Amino acid sequence: MIIEPKVRGFICTTAHPVGCKANVANQIAYAKEQRKSLTSQSVPTPKKALIIGSSTGYGLASRIALAYTYSASTIGVMYEKEASGARTATAGWYNTAAFETFATNDGLYAQTINGDAFSKEIKEETIARIKHDLGKVDMVIYSLAAPRRTMSDGTVYSSVLKTTTGTFVSKSLDLRHNTIVEASVPTATEEELAATIKVMGGEDWAEWIEALVANDAIEKNAITVAYSYIGPELTYPVYKEGTIGHAKEHLHKTADLLTQKYTDYGIHAYISVNKALVTQASAAIPVVPLYICLLYKIQKELGTHEGCIEQICRMFTDKLLLDTPKVDTNGYLRLDDYELDSKVQDKINEIWGEITTENLENFTDLQGYWEDFYTMFGFRIPEVNYDEDIDACVTIPSVSSI
Repeated sequence: MIIEPKVRGFICTTAHPVGCKANVANQIAYAKEQRKSLTSQSVPTPKKALIIGSSTGYGLASRIALAYTYSASTIGVMYEKEASGARTATAGWYNTAAFETFATNDGLYAQTINGDAFSKEIKEETIARIKHDLGKVDMVIYSLAAPRRTMSDGTVYSSVLKTTTGTFVSKSLDLRHNTIVEASVPTATEEELAATIKVMGGEDWAEWIEALVANDAIEKNAITVAYSYIGPELTYPVYKEGTIGHAKEHLHKTADLLTQKYTDYGIHAYISVNKALVTQASAAIPVVPLYICLLYKIQKELGTHEGCIEQICRMFTDKLLLDTPKVDTNGYLRLDDYELDSKVQDKINEIWGEITTENLENFTDLQGYWEDFYTMFGFRIPEVNYDEDIDACVTIPSVSSI
């Protein structure tokens, strides 16, 4: 079949297997280059890693970096769909198929569990795989992004993108028409806020570490990292001070609690505060896509723009895997340091009030935004022939059919 992108609002309902494979290959090439520049380090490097949320974005980049910069064996947990009839698989499915193929060919251990990472069943299956194949893991990456969470009793919690300080009105980018509009974000109820924290906070991360410790499936002195975002004051009302921000604050507190709880094991939990990037999640947040378009243009002009793989490789090599990890006063790994540089933020604040639909392309990197968006799904990659008739059905050796 000929696979073309089908975009609805801020999501793409198709994915291209060859394009996704090329995207993974490009990230692997970058990770290999970082390996060449590693200096002799006295700190142990990760050798057996579990990545929860491993199929796209920062989770996928983490898996690639761990495997190809540090030669780590990796077990990934994802929740993706394979192709069925005229429907393509999800991008995460194709990404994982490509990664496993490359890793196996390169002599690296790579296995994947497909299912709901929130569930007890998937935790048990994953731990059984760890125990059987690796014994224990020495690094756990928590990069889960999900809109809802189903509890063991059947209760379903859904996250919302709302404020907690009153209705917020601001400029935003209508991705359907590439126009500037006024977005109004309502205030969440207490129940909505609690549900968002339940889905996006640190409770599930803590349950994973607890299960790994209880089953003797994690090494002493292991490291675990969860990914977060804070952003600039411009987005505070809808992000840091909104329902998502409250959930992230819960995630941040969980890092401290985990480190304290497992002091005897030497397990250390970190939060990596990353930069704003084009993701399926960020595209859904009012104000944020317009902010990202501005951010991209200014950072590219300054030479400080990074994608997922560049940022994650920098996290490992320059921040985390050192004799003394480089953290801020809160203990966070700050990968948003380039984004929050005053040169960047002062320019964004200066331009924000002047942006209109008419001058949008002059002031922003709208093209770069859409390039990243389509790349997520395997489209618009120069080396791929999109006129080629291909088979959308791609198997992942370690994953059974769903």
